[in-house]
Amino acid sequence: METLKKSILAGILFLFLASISFSQNYKAIQDAFSDSYLHESKAEYSKAVESMKAVYDAKSYEINLRLGWLTYMSGLFTESTTYYQNAIKLMPVSIEARLGYVNPAAALGNWEQVKTQYFEILKVDAKNYTANYRLGMIMYGKKNYTAAIKYFEILSNLYPFDYDALIMYAWSNYFLQKTREAKVLFNKALMNRPNDTSALEGISLIK
Repeated sequence: METLKKSILAGILFLFLASISFSQNYKAIQDAFSDSYLHESKAEYSKAVESMKAVYDAKSYEINLRLGWLTYMSGLFTESTTYYQNAIKLMPVSIEARLGYVNPAAALGNWEQVKTQYFEILKVDAKNYTANYRLGMIMYGKKNYTAAIKYFEILSNLYPFDYDALIMYAWSNYFLQKTREAKVLFNKALMNRPNDTSALEGISLIK
């Protein structure tokens, strides 16, 4: 009986000490985040990175995500992708980590990786604005208007009066020789932005 009591007390003591250690770790991490925000506000990105690395935990999604952003802002693009990849592994359906990853990947010119991340986002959220828009822009830039228009059409249905979606949907229609649809869309874009040069140019090209 006495042995059982001692075991129970030892167990309670262990849990108590563990909880203190856990709360202390949280405090240190919160302080590191706070310091990093302060340094970031002053554009002191290297110092912000140092603050976060002081409490680095490979199993922490939040720390990896934060370091992904800060190293990107520091111009350490390869290092940034590594942190974002760690965050994605920890939280595979995280959209914010994938959107973060595309920044350093684009800076490195890894466009296939950029597209892969957008496709992965659409698997989770087929209506995601950013992924649809940027994939549309990538396809448009390659003059693959047939592929581009699919993404802009999705956005125009979801956000019928969004200028960016309207103008790109209009131009995609124009280059696919769907001039009637393009003219309607250019005019809608002008309702959103009167005297918009891109929309006016589009209308002027339609006979």
